[in-house]
Amino acid sequence: MSFDFKSKIRIIPDFPQPGILFKDITTLLKDGEAYRAAIDALVEKVRPLQPVTIAGPEARGFVIGAPIAYVLGTGFIPIRKEGKLPADVEVVPYTKEYGVDYLAVHRDALTPGTRVLVADDLLATGGTIAATIELMQKLGGVVVGAMFLIELTYLDGRARLKEAYPDLPVVSLIEF
Repeated sequence: MSFDFKSKIRIIPDFPQPGILFKDITTLLKDGEAYRAAIDALVEKVRPLQPVTIAGPEARGFVIGAPIAYVLGTGFIPIRKEGKLPADVEVVPYTKEYGVDYLAVHRDALTPGTRVLVADDLLATGGTIAATIELMQKLGGVVVGAMFLIELTYLDGRARLKEAYPDLPVVSLIEF
């Protein structure tokens, strides 16, 4: 079955602050057929990258990255906000569309040389995924691509990622 994925995304103005048009994926996630079709479509786009593991930042990166890891039969690395992981961690700061935050990963999350696909629900300015890539590289991971359910093309996140990582494949399913 074919889906108009874009029509499954709810737009909420002025959230979390005035001027932001928040792209709410919960309306796609609640539709089992659309969610499955979106995951399947993303899997087909990233399968050729041959990742060994998927890394996704919390929380929405989990709902995109984990099912893709399941389908591909790879591992999944949860990237968390600082202070949320119990073991020894690596931490990096990042700039979001509307502020600064910190991401963390367990230092033993992967073996150096592991092929990693980074995944999130949304590519906006590229700050969150750039921090995720930095974490994976600090651990010795080989980042083979970045994948998103939604890309906000007007915020130029893809261009920023390409500037920092010129050979990085960037895949998205829905563009706004």
